[in-house]
Amino acid sequence: MIRAFFKEFRLWLLTFPALVLAFLATFYLYRLPLTYFWVSLAFVSLIAVICYGLAFWQFYRKMAQLQSGQLEGSLSRLDRPSDRAYQNLLAQQEQQYKQELLTYKSKEEDLASVVQMWSHQMKVPLAAIDLMNQTGQVTKTDLDSQLLSLNHYLANLLNYLKLSKQTSDFRFEEVAVRDLVVNLVKDYRVHFLQKELSIQIDGEWALKTDKKWLRFALAQILDNAIKYSQKGGSITISLSDGIIIRDQGIGILAEDLPRIFEQGFTGYNGHEHQKASGFGLYMTKSILDQLELIIDIKSQIDNGTQVTIRKK
Repeated sequence: MIRAFFKEFRLWLLTFPALVLAFLATFYLYRLPLTYFWVSLAFVSLIAVICYGLAFWQFYRKMAQLQSGQLEGSLSRLDRPSDRAYQNLLAQQEQQYKQELLTYKSKEEDLASVVQMWSHQMKVPLAAIDLMNQTGQVTKTDLDSQLLSLNHYLANLLNYLKLSKQTSDFRFEEVAVRDLVVNLVKDYRVHFLQKELSIQIDGEWALKTDKKWLRFALAQILDNAIKYSQKGGSITISLSDGIIIRDQGIGILAEDLPRIFEQGFTGYNGHEHQKASGFGLYMTKSILDQLELIIDIKSQIDNGTQVTIRKK
């Protein structure tokens, strides 16, 4: 404790003997009577010992309380301006730590919720494949459709993890959107055949963007268009200064439209038909925002849905 006290107050402790030596040299050089020096030294030394003793006692009590963890009593003794500034800094860091902890816990809860929804979605195609295997009624079209759904759900989860951890690797380049859409439709041809849907693609659009992430966003929209279309319906994709995807599906309730981009929100139709996960459109909106694109959705019940994507 004495060593710590000397370390903290070493400047003041060393100042006194330095001053004593300076005065002694002054008396000696000017040949002043040393009697006055020794009397003054005795008096000043007594005062210094009392002051140092009080300072040590206060330092000892403060250190003892700090070491014992009794912060409430010790903080009242930290009343110097530098101590107050340090306490304010600690308070700010504590508040920041609490905020970061709340954010981390919120992300953990969101991830747990997403994984739970994802696991329920994965069960549907897995159960369908298992049923086909048990009954022996396995067709290539049905099997390809279920495998495509599994790949789609898996891609959703992996890309959600990338977005939530902000590890998305955007690479902007000139993209022929028509070619991207055509290839995407080819990937989903099994679903189109299964529901007997017709597809029409009109126009061209060249855009400087990230091809991989734009494709993922469009895949979410096209998957929803197929999923909620009636058998024998049609889907139209128009390209000009943007992308317009129209379907003739069951549509979205007007009161659900303002919330469709919220994470975990499925809406009435998604809940009723048990097809929505609640994070496909959320990820689509997040990706398009980072690509500096605007998405707008208009829909009417039983009259289909129109999704428009354009530059800001």
